[in-house]
Amino acid sequence: MAAGGPRDRVTIVEIAAAAGVSKSTVSLVLKGSESVRPSTRDRVNAAIHDLGYVYNRGAANLRRAHSNMVGMIIHNLINPFCAELAVGIERSFQAAGYVPFIANTAESPVRQAEVIKLMREQGVAGLIISAARGTPDDAFDGLVAAGVPVVLAMRRLKGRRIPIVGPDNRLGARLAVERLVELGHRQIAFLGGHADSVVRGERLEGFSAALADAGLDPASAVTSAAPPTRDGGAQALETALAQRQPPTAAVCFNDIVAFGVCLGLRRKGIEPGRGFAVIGFDDVQEAVHADPPLTTIAVDVMGLGERAAQSVLRMIETGRNTTEDHIGAVHLAVRESCGSPLPERTERRA
Repeated sequence: MAAGGPRDRVTIVEIAAAAGVSKSTVSLVLKGSESVRPSTRDRVNAAIHDLGYVYNRGAANLRRAHSNMVGMIIHNLINPFCAELAVGIERSFQAAGYVPFIANTAESPVRQAEVIKLMREQGVAGLIISAARGTPDDAFDGLVAAGVPVVLAMRRLKGRRIPIVGPDNRLGARLAVERLVELGHRQIAFLGGHADSVVRGERLEGFSAALADAGLDPASAVTSAAPPTRDGGAQALETALAQRQPPTAAVCFNDIVAFGVCLGLRRKGIEPGRGFAVIGFDDVQEAVHADPPLTTIAVDVMGLGERAAQSVLRMIETGRNTTEDHIGAVHLAVRESCGSPLPERTERRA
């Protein structure tokens, strides 16, 4: 058949006749179904190639109840953790044949609302939202009521049963404290994170519980809120070291805060991992290359992104929304920033 000729487009019927299969089998191959035998799939693909068939995805979308567009709304793509999360989400959506649209809200609930409105106008089939700071708890009630598949990433909304995908924040903070206690630390701080952050609240709960289990008083521990940035980390460290009994170690809200804490320590002539122990949270790619390499709570962030996408895809394909959360496993990645055990004289200081 001459390419670019005046005749109508090649049809599925013609593909089926050329391959010696039914129309439904051709349709399954076009959708990437794994239920078709490899030999049959090869035969259909060969017919598609020989006849020059081009899959009209726009027409396919009109025939089904939803589009192949999905939305990814992220609160801060400058944060490397969020960037890695977005990569995991995008990878799963593309593998399933969906077109992901991504938006960075830069922690603005107003911008977030605008983006959601625009994406709904474009007919997105589902949304993954890492909510901006200050998002009202009822912000997504309209989406849920309209039956739009929605999954939250990392940040939960109080009192709402929208499914969330995120790490085990409480366990992660507990593991960090247990490591520092093993090394002899008794004055342990929790540094960084906004005071109104739900994630910070969960990590603080794990931090306090671990201190209590170790026989230490959580109420006397330094907990300094600050923006989850390098500057915020340095700022939180200043507050901690100004206390009457300054800490000898810190669990940080995230790795970015931990990097700022390490910078702040060096400005004071204190070597991270030697004069002061530092543990982060997230295990971003930079952590292993930092100086010193950062001990941190490792999170499979790309895996969490993939899991969020799979949850949305399942809701799209089944037509049924879910309230099932996925809390991802975490573990302690021990590197040089938390250092060696404290000498005996320091252990007795508490």
